[in-house]
Amino acid sequence: MSTLRSIALFGSFLLGSGCGTSAPPQTFDACVAPPKLTAPNPMYVWTPNAIRLASQRLGERVYAVYDSNAASHSKAGVPLATSGGFVVGDNGVLLVESMINRQLFCQMIALVRAETEKPITHVINTSSHGDHSFGNAFLPAGVHIVQHQRTAAYIAEHFQEDVAFMKMNFGADQGLDELHPVAADTLVSDQTPFVVDLGGVEVTARYYGFGQTGGDLFVHVPAQKVLWTGNSLVAAQPAVPWLLAGHAQEVSTTLAQVRASLPADTVVVPGHDHPTGAHGFDFSVNYLNTLLSEVGAAKGRGLSVEQTVAAVSMPSFQGYKIWDWIHKAVNVPGTYAELAR
Repeated sequence: MSTLRSIALFGSFLLGSGCGTSAPPQTFDACVAPPKLTAPNPMYVWTPNAIRLASQRLGERVYAVYDSNAASHSKAGVPLATSGGFVVGDNGVLLVESMINRQLFCQMIALVRAETEKPITHVINTSSHGDHSFGNAFLPAGVHIVQHQRTAAYIAEHFQEDVAFMKMNFGADQGLDELHPVAADTLVSDQTPFVVDLGGVEVTARYYGFGQTGGDLFVHVPAQKVLWTGNSLVAAQPAVPWLLAGHAQEVSTTLAQVRASLPADTVVVPGHDHPTGAHGFDFSVNYLNTLLSEVGAAKGRGLSVEQTVAAVSMPSFQGYKIWDWIHKAVNVPGTYAELAR
């Protein structure tokens, strides 16, 4: 069913990539110079300029794109770079995510060009986070950007804050100074999904509820039973949700609702992992429900937030390499505050 491709990074060929003899070629000026991979910086969970992306065919005309280290790193609980993908229709190509910087954006374009010369016509960003949307700055004119309306509003108001956040967490030497915000062309509401027929294949982007931000989109190719989750489902077991903005109860509800809506044989592409099945939701939902139960019980016993962090150790869910940060420093204190309201 699937094939895996990791290609050599020759950016120069992208400039002349075309879509047939009937139209001028679509050019990517940002990708003329070949990207240069660097060594990982151990100070950060992952280093954008050290990542080599790979693509995997998930079904007819549907591909996932993800960190080529996923096979070894995911089960070991090592955080991975941003995942995305692309869908090829008769009329053009839709990208899921545009990545964090020029280097990863151009790798993604190269993976698309290894499969088709059809023009890229659409990009869907699943959230406002820069590692999913900063690459919009390198899109050629005419590519249609799709975001949830709250995602677009957040980017418009907080773009430089997000760049600063990404520099703090990924390094100031990762090409983030050349970025600029790009306004979306289509804004998705809570009630009305985005639907596009690319020519022979339909793609939808739908808001189910708070996932990791207030504007998370789930991207679905119903005919091929493929779903991208963005950061709402960050990765498979042993990774746990990143509740950077809280909302543990809502996130649990959202993930359970999405899980229940899917056929059992759906292929799921998490926000930072290689493809899994619909069962990939279960560990995160169980973690969130246990977190809510144990934090609530600790509060009921009158424990302070510090005492609650110590008490809610949840050993059966451990294994994520950044457990101490995500669980102890983010998720437990955030849920404690949430339940106090």
